[in-house]
Amino acid sequence: MRSKEIEDYKKQLKLTDEQREVLVGILLGDAHLETNNDGKTYKLRVEHSIKQSEYLWHLYEIYTDWCLSPPKEKLKKIDEKEYLNLAFTTVSHPAFRFYGKQFYPQGPAPDGAGQGRKKVPNIIHKILTPKALAYWFMDDGSIKSKESKGLIFNTQGYEGPDVEKLIKILQTKFNLDCKKRKQKEGFQIYISGFSYEKFVELTDSYIIESMKYKIPPPRK
Repeated sequence: MRSKEIEDYKKQLKLTDEQREVLVGILLGDAHLETNNDGKTYKLRVEHSIKQSEYLWHLYEIYTDWCLSPPKEKLKKIDEKEYLNLAFTTVSHPAFRFYGKQFYPQGPAPDGAGQGRKKVPNIIHKILTPKALAYWFMDDGSIKSKESKGLIFNTQGYEGPDVEKLIKILQTKFNLDCKKRKQKEGFQIYISGFSYEKFVELTDSYIIESMKYKIPPPRK
C-alpha cells in the first residue's frame, strides 16, 4: 500500500471487544506496545518461540486487520545461544493509546530504547476478564509440575507491588487461592491446586488446543 492508502485504511480501524480483552491478557504477558511519537499512537508487537507458532498465528488472526504483513521468523541470540522466534507487528494507531498509557504510564525510556518497564494498570480490576485471564495464562503461564494441580504465572518481569496487585485481583475478582513465590529473577504467582477447578471453569473455553499442555489434566 502507498502511504495515503495506509492512512485511509487506518482511519477505518476500530478495536473490537474481543481484541480489547485479548490485548489486556497478552500485555500482561509477553506482548509489547511501542510508540515513536511520544504516545500519540502505539503499535502492538507480538513475538513467541517458533515452538508456539500455532498460538502466534491464532493471535495474528485476531489482529490481522491491523497488520500490513504476516508473521515473520526472527533469529534471537541470548547468552551465545540462538533461538528462532515468530513475530508480527500491527500498524501504529491511536486506538492503542489508552492501553499504552495504562501499561506504560512512565512513557518511553529516557534513553529512547523502548518503552521502559511495563506496569500493571491501576484499573486492572476493571479490565481483566476471564478471556483476558486465559490469554495471559497462554502467554505467561505454566504447570507447577506433572504431579501437581498447581499453576504458575511467570511474572518475574514485574516489580513486587505490581505482582501483589495481580494477586489481589485474582483473589478478589476470581476467587483464586494464590500467593507470591520468590525466584532468582523476581516473583512468580502460584495458584494453588485447590483453585484448579475454578481456574479451568473460568478459562477453558478460551484456551486453544495447542496451549492446553499448560493445564494439568483432571485428577480422579
